[in-house]
Amino acid sequence: MNTYKVIGLMSGTSLDGLDIAFCVFTEKNDKWSFQIKNAETIPYTKQWKEKLSSVENKTAFDFALLNSEYGHYLGLQTKIFIKKNKLKVDFIASHGHTVFHQPDKKVTFQIGSGATIAAECKLPVVCDFRSLDVALGGQGAPLVPIGDKLLFSEYDYCLNLGGFANISFTSPRPVGHPSPVGEGKGVRFAFDICPVNIIINELCKKTGKEFDDKGLIARKGKVNQLLLNELNKLKFYHQKKNQPKSLGKEWVIKYFNPILNKHRLSVEDKLRTVYEHIAEQITYSTFNTQRSTILITGGGAYNDFLVERIKALTNHKIIIPEKNIIEFKEALIFAFLGVLRMRNEVNCLKSVTGAFEDNVGGAVSWNN
Repeated sequence: MNTYKVIGLMSGTSLDGLDIAFCVFTEKNDKWSFQIKNAETIPYTKQWKEKLSSVENKTAFDFALLNSEYGHYLGLQTKIFIKKNKLKVDFIASHGHTVFHQPDKKVTFQIGSGATIAAECKLPVVCDFRSLDVALGGQGAPLVPIGDKLLFSEYDYCLNLGGFANISFTSPRPVGHPSPVGEGKGVRFAFDICPVNIIINELCKKTGKEFDDKGLIARKGKVNQLLLNELNKLKFYHQKKNQPKSLGKEWVIKYFNPILNKHRLSVEDKLRTVYEHIAEQITYSTFNTQRSTILITGGGAYNDFLVERIKALTNHKIIIPEKNIIEFKEALIFAFLGVLRMRNEVNCLKSVTGAFEDNVGGAVSWNN
């Protein structure tokens, strides 16, 4: 039996805050189990939201400066979390905050210097999980599928509703297709589906709200069919299902926002139409004649109206788990990716990202 005590750090594109989760993983007879022992979300201050949302427009020096500053912030918050909960930690696994993600140009960057976190906490730190995969021709995303496979195998689909919707599932292995690590007789597929909270939260700001609590604002609106049709025609959605593909803030700014902005509609109607768009794209991505189970996590799991629309369009059984899984599944899985990295085991699957080969992603800063 092998046991690992790890802190996972996650910051999503929706800028809700920093997720910190202290997780214990146990491997016994080639099977993994986990516990989320302590977890909390530290909301970003207005100043940090402004810094993180505008960093891509800074000079190279200011970018490097913020990478270090944010690393110190992550380290300080982690130290406070460890002291408050009186924890004994083996190492930290940090996703960082994504600033650039353009895998077609071989570029992805998550700020939050791992070396700085290690210096602050005096613990080993695993970070920069995406760069190797992108260098190997992959999307560098999504990264959670191997965690979904090894920790949440009882569900047919694992759907996360965060800044973007992404999904992970195992399909039968085609003849002659080599089975990736940990996949048994099937191949793990995963991809980003569409924007979710990155769009919803931005629209809500126009009403003075930070987010659409339970979907109450969208519920007041009406679907605009012209807008819905235009969004559904975006080229990204017409790539083959099961094909490695990922989304970033740049895509939203370049393709999604211009369509939204040209339609002179109320915020309520835009939100309602976006909700329908999200539900339709999720239904398309999970289309299956056989009734299956879909585990929904991420902040969108609390959006009653969005979940209601997904349920209305799918024949699958929707499962909303306990609060800690909803809110901290991504932090949990990045902690687990850190475990696999420390064991020098594959934590990124080519069947998911489109890379040339499975790989062991993550840079390690040792300070213990």
